[in-house]
Amino acid sequence: MYCYRIMLRHKEIIMGTELTDGNRKIYMVFNPVAGMGRIKNNLADIVEIFTRAGYETTVRATGGRGNALSIAREFNRKEYDLFVCCGGDGTLDEVVSGVMERNDRTDGEHVRVGYIPAGSTNDFAMSLGIPSDMSEAAKVIVNGRDVMCDIGGFNKDRHFVYVAAFGLFTDISYTTPQDQKNMFGHSAYIMRVLPALLKMNQMHPYHIRVTSDDRFFEDDYAVGMVTNSRSVGGFEGITGKHVDLQDGLFEVTMIKMPTNPIETNQILQSLLQSDLGHCSLITHFKTSKLVVESEKELSWTCDGEYGGAHEKAVLKALRQELCIRVPFDKNEKLQG
Repeated sequence: MYCYRIMLRHKEIIMGTELTDGNRKIYMVFNPVAGMGRIKNNLADIVEIFTRAGYETTVRATGGRGNALSIAREFNRKEYDLFVCCGGDGTLDEVVSGVMERNDRTDGEHVRVGYIPAGSTNDFAMSLGIPSDMSEAAKVIVNGRDVMCDIGGFNKDRHFVYVAAFGLFTDISYTTPQDQKNMFGHSAYIMRVLPALLKMNQMHPYHIRVTSDDRFFEDDYAVGMVTNSRSVGGFEGITGKHVDLQDGLFEVTMIKMPTNPIETNQILQSLLQSDLGHCSLITHFKTSKLVVESEKELSWTCDGEYGGAHEKAVLKALRQELCIRVPFDKNEKLQG
């Protein structure tokens, strides 16, 4: 019998005794309310998969917003082989941010992260080919391989895993009440996104100045997305057809404010068909750095969480800074 520790707040429960000094170790943090609380019914199966693979597993529940970030920033990396995150995109965002803020990042080694998606959308897991089934995702962690993925830097004080966005409907993830997420799952987002999209031409635009590596433009926009993913909010393809998670480049999508229902329909059709280059209202390009300026403070969302209000946002692609476990047979998911 292998050992696993369950850590709930300040309590630690240790089960099992037959361990040797050669055992590998996993530190797992989970969000107990993510994705309708699915983790509660899957925790025992996940731990069993880890222990059968020879890992001593420490399991810790998050106690609220920001807790996963603190845990990832402070856990003893030298004691554990893998840091596993179980939750939604917001929980993963906190874990990656905590890993990036660690004092020991300068030694040239990376924290090896495993991800078990348990949220309502799980965009980044979808892009990596990580299964939505939690037990299958746990098997990827013990049987998969490490890859280095890009992440984003946002101004000087935070990071994001796969999307930073402003404008119409981008706040829906963090403004959707948790009880609606728990009751309806991904449908809770759809129920709020679709009405907003259909009313795009009635919304007030954001006057934006954008400077990238090789271009500058200024106009009124309804939405801006800076992404490293093939889906946002569960919608595949709206970030473009050729996404590479390891190339050190963002996919940038800027959508001008439509003036009538016909233009709104043109935008929706282009997004749904992943045909972003043939709609005059959509500007789509790749870049490693982007500066977005507005006349008034602009509210941003990062990985579905509130990213603050800023008159100026500087976004940088940090190439291959995240070491994460993926399936052996899903290499095509990283590029394409």
